[in-house]
Amino acid sequence: MAAPLPFSESELRLLQVLLKRKVRFMVVGLSAATLQGAPVVTQDVDLWFENLGEPKISRALQEVGAAYVPPSNFNPPMLAGAGAELFDIVLRMDGLGEFADEIKNCVEIPLGRHKLKVLSLERILASKIAANRPKDKLTIPVLRDALAATQTLKRRSKRK
Repeated sequence: MAAPLPFSESELRLLQVLLKRKVRFMVVGLSAATLQGAPVVTQDVDLWFENLGEPKISRALQEVGAAYVPPSNFNPPMLAGAGAELFDIVLRMDGLGEFADEIKNCVEIPLGRHKLKVLSLERILASKIAANRPKDKLTIPVLRDALAATQTLKRRSKRK
């Protein structure tokens, strides 16, 4: 069972405007796992955009008083301004394919009149295994358990 959406009103507005303007993006990483009910904690929400140069992104951000900050020598690309503080931009996911391939591996979570694309637990787990960072190694057993639990629930609901 998915957890309630842990967003403030301004964060929800930013996501809704991106969706309304048909910007192609997905939520990835541990925040995506959390949205699918995995008992993990993270400090940010990782967004993976198909094309950061897409003008619809800038227009959506302007609509909510936020902005895209391009990468520099010392900083990755990021979002700034109203409702954008929680969000990080992801450029690629270790162990996964291109955006166009991975968007097919998303679950959809209702967000107002729209559906938020969230990378599946299975693909998040694959990425954490491939990244093999110490912090990822700590979450892998929890993600495996969460995936097994969701698969069991799906099988049970299909039998009914």
